[in-house]
Amino acid sequence: MPTAILPSGIRDNYQRGTVGDFLKDKIQDGSGLSIVSAYFTIYAYEALKENLDQIDHLRFLFGEPRFVRSLDPEKTDKKAYDIEDGKLHLTNRLEQGRVARECAAWLEQKTEIRSVKQPGFLHGKLYHVTQASGVEDALMGSSNFTVSGLGLNSGARRNVELNLVVEDGRDKRDLKAWFDELWENTELVEDVKADVLTYLAQLYQDNSPEFIYFKTLYHIFEDFLKEQDQGGLANIQNQIVDTQIWQTLFEFQKDGVKSAINKINSHGG
Repeated sequence: MPTAILPSGIRDNYQRGTVGDFLKDKIQDGSGLSIVSAYFTIYAYEALKENLDQIDHLRFLFGEPRFVRSLDPEKTDKKAYDIEDGKLHLTNRLEQGRVARECAAWLEQKTEIRSVKQPGFLHGKLYHVTQASGVEDALMGSSNFTVSGLGLNSGARRNVELNLVVEDGRDKRDLKAWFDELWENTELVEDVKADVLTYLAQLYQDNSPEFIYFKTLYHIFEDFLKEQDQGGLANIQNQIVDTQIWQTLFEFQKDGVKSAINKINSHGG
C-alpha cells in the first residue's frame, strides 16, 4: 500500500487517506450523521462499530432503491440483498450472524433509514457529521458505505475512489440543507427501515437442520430445476400431460419425462 500523501482534501482510499479514517477522526460521542450511499453493509458497520456506537443519531438515505426492492419476496435468496460485502474472507462469513445481530440492534436504536423511490435518480455520495457542539464536517464523492468504499479492507487491494473533504463552512451548511430537502420530500423518498431490519433478522436467525438440508438440495439441483422450468411441456400439454398414462406416473417419473423433453427440445432431438 502506497504511503499516504497528506495533507490533502482528497480521500481516495489509496495515496491520500481513506474515507473510513475521515469518519473515525470526525465522529465523536453524541454526533449526528447524515449519509447518502447506494449501499449499506453490516461489515462496514463492524469496521466502524467503536465510533458508530457512540453517535446520537444517523439518517441514512439510500441513493438506489434496488437495495430494498431486490429483496427476495420468499426470503430465500440472501445474496439478492446487498447488506453483505462481496469479496469477503471465510472468517467474516462465519461472523455474519453476530455482526448482523449487533448491527440490527444499533440500527433499531440509532437510525432512520429512507430510500429514493426512482432508480438511477440520485448518484451522489455524502457523509455529513454534526458534533454535539454544532461543529460540522462533510465529505462528498464516490464512496459507498461498504468496507471497500470506506477503504477499510486492510490487506486487500483497494478501489481508488475520489472524495473531497469540504472545508468551507457555507458549503457544509448547504450540503446539510440539500440533504434535509431530499430527506423530507415524500414524493422522492420513502421509509425503508422496517424492510432493512426484516432482512437483517434473516441473517442471524437460527435455521432448523431440515431447512438447511432442503436448502442444500435446492442449490445442488438448482440448474436442473431451472431447466425444468424453461418449458418442455408447454407446447405439448394436451398430447402428454392430459393423458391417462401421464396420470399413472409417479412424480419422479414425471420429472424424468420433463427432463427428457427439455433435452430433446434444447438439442434438436
